[in-house]
Amino acid sequence: MTKLKFAEDGLIPVVIQEAETQRVLMLAYMNEEALQKTIATGQTWFYSRSRQELWHKGATSGHFQQVKRIDYDCDGDALLVQVEQVGGSACHTGATSCFYETLFGDASVGTANFLAELAQIIEERKITKPAGSYVAKLFEQGLDRILKKVGEEAGEVIIAAKNQDRTELIYESSDLFFHLLVLLSEKNVTLAEVLRELARRHRPATAGQA
Repeated sequence: MTKLKFAEDGLIPVVIQEAETQRVLMLAYMNEEALQKTIATGQTWFYSRSRQELWHKGATSGHFQQVKRIDYDCDGDALLVQVEQVGGSACHTGATSCFYETLFGDASVGTANFLAELAQIIEERKITKPAGSYVAKLFEQGLDRILKKVGEEAGEVIIAAKNQDRTELIYESSDLFFHLLVLLSEKNVTLAEVLRELARRHRPATAGQA
């Protein structure tokens, strides 16, 4: 840790990023002890500036962060920790990420990450089965009903494309993405697994082997 530069208060800022989606989940602080515990346990530990004590992320909520990689910046005064977020919520509010409010700019920028959020919401509906939930009803009706919806929406996408209707194509594609996520959840396939497969296919092309 000799290359790291802790501030006068003994802390270093830490950006927590989801390894699979690259989404920034939260900003926290570590002292040397918290960093050592993080490395030793493979789960994130931080230092609370308000409580003046170490805290183990997930010890209360059950939403642990399994550490995949730790990098430091060029000045050695900040850390980037890539994690697998267990439980789906990094924020104490229950949100996937602490960064869910837009102060300036186009709120649609970065919405690819919303697929991961939507997949998590669908998974929660599958487990909790809230009354009146369309997703819960789909899971209740079973695989055949879900497959039928995927087929119907795929057909609607084709029709919209053939009709040269851009607005309708966007609308129907959204429906298809949604119902495909429901199908993946029904079959216990995660979005991360699909993304890994896409990344695996992409890597040879980036290396000039396509």
